[in-house]
Amino acid sequence: MNQLYNTGIRLYAFAARIASLRSPKVRKMIRGQHRTHDTLVKCLADKPGCIWFHASSLGEFEQGRPMIERLRREHPEKPILLSFFSPSGFEVRKNYPFVDAVVYLPFDTPHRVRRFLDAARPSMAIFIKYEFWGNYLNELRRRGIPTYIISSIFRPGQRFFRKTGGMFRKMLRCFNRLYVQDERSRRLLKIIGIENVTVAGDTRFDRVTDVMRSTVEIPGFPGFGEDAPLRFIAGSSWEADEDIYVPWLNAHPEVKFIIAPHEFNETRLEHLRNRFTKPAILLSEWTSEIKRAKLPDGAIPPHLKNVSGIIIDSFGKLSSLYRYADIAYIGGGFGAGIHNLNEAAVYGMPVIFGPNHAKFKEASDLITCGGGFSVATREEFNSVINHLASTPYALGHAGEEAGRYIRDHLGATDIIYRDLFEKQEFAE
Repeated sequence: MNQLYNTGIRLYAFAARIASLRSPKVRKMIRGQHRTHDTLVKCLADKPGCIWFHASSLGEFEQGRPMIERLRREHPEKPILLSFFSPSGFEVRKNYPFVDAVVYLPFDTPHRVRRFLDAARPSMAIFIKYEFWGNYLNELRRRGIPTYIISSIFRPGQRFFRKTGGMFRKMLRCFNRLYVQDERSRRLLKIIGIENVTVAGDTRFDRVTDVMRSTVEIPGFPGFGEDAPLRFIAGSSWEADEDIYVPWLNAHPEVKFIIAPHEFNETRLEHLRNRFTKPAILLSEWTSEIKRAKLPDGAIPPHLKNVSGIIIDSFGKLSSLYRYADIAYIGGGFGAGIHNLNEAAVYGMPVIFGPNHAKFKEASDLITCGGGFSVATREEFNSVINHLASTPYALGHAGEEAGRYIRDHLGATDIIYRDLFEKQEFAE
C-alpha cells in the first residue's frame, strides 16, 4: 500500500497502545497480538496450507461459522485458522473447537503482514463481511493465495464509490471473488469495474436457523411466564435502549420479561435490576434456585412464581432464550447500530429496534414485510408494543412475517461452499 495508508495504520497502532494503558479491552488485543506468532508456529507448524477465515468481531464470525463447521465436517483433513481483530470476538471464541488455531490479527503493517503469512502459510483466505486490510490483501495476491470475501454488502456512500476512493478500490481487486448479500451491491461494484461478484445472500440466515434447531432447554424456563399474557425479551440491551422499554415494563406488571445486557459487570447488573419496580433476579440466581428445588423438568418452585423478570448475567445464552418470548427488542439502535435481528426473528416473533439501522439490510427488509418495527422515542415504542400486545392478530401476523423472512433467505452457505470447496482441485 502507499505511504499514506501505512502511516495511518502505524498511527492507529500507536494510538491503540496508548489506549491500552486505560482500556482492559484494548490491552487484551495488544497482548493477544503479541502471542499470535507463537500460536501459529505451535498449532500450524506441521499443518501447511490452512484455510484462513478472518472475522473482525463476534457478529462477523457468526456469519462465517456455518461454513467453518461444514468444512470441518466434510474435510476434516484440512487445517483451519480463525483470526479476529476485536477482543469481543477472540475472547468469546478463543477455545472454538472446530479450528486448529484462533489468533488475533496483527496490525496491517507490511512487516507484521509478512510475518503472519510466513507463519500461517494459508492456501486460501476468506474474509467475512467488512474486512479490507490493504497490506494483507496485497500480500495475499502477490503470493498467489486465493482470497475471497463472503456475506459482504455495499452502499453508495462507502469510500469505494467516492472520487477519492481509488486506494480502496484497489483493495477490492485483490479478491478472487466477492460473495455479496444483494443485487444492489453487485450493481454498485460493477459501476467501479468489479465484476467477479456472486450474489449469494447472507450466511447469517443459515446460522440462526442452525442455532434454533439445536438450542438446548434452560432449566425452569419452559414454565417461566406460561400464564402471562405476554413475554418480552430484550437482547444485547444498552442503557439507552432501557430508557425506552423499562418504563413500559414497569407500567405493565402482568408482563414477564428477560433482559440480556450487551455487556455487563456487577455494577451494571445491579443498576439494571434496580430500574424495575417488580421482582427481577439474575439468571445465575434463577438457575441455582431451580437446581436446589429438584422439581420435575420445567416446574418452578412456588417462591419463584412471583418473579417478573430475569436478567442474563452470562454469555452464550441469548440465542436459546428467544424461544421463550413473544416479542423481542434488539438493542444497539441508539448507538453504533442494532445487533442480530435474525437471531430473534427466526423464532417467528416481531422485533423492535432503535433508529440507527441504515447499515442493516435485514432491518429495512423486516420493516417492509411487517415483521420489524423501528422506534426513535419512548412514545413510539409504547405505540408499537401496545398495539401488538392488545391485538392478537397483529402480533401473530408480524411474527409470521418475521419467520417467513428468515426462511425465504436461506441457502447462502450452500452457494458459497459449493463454489469454494466442492471443486475437484480443492478435494485433491
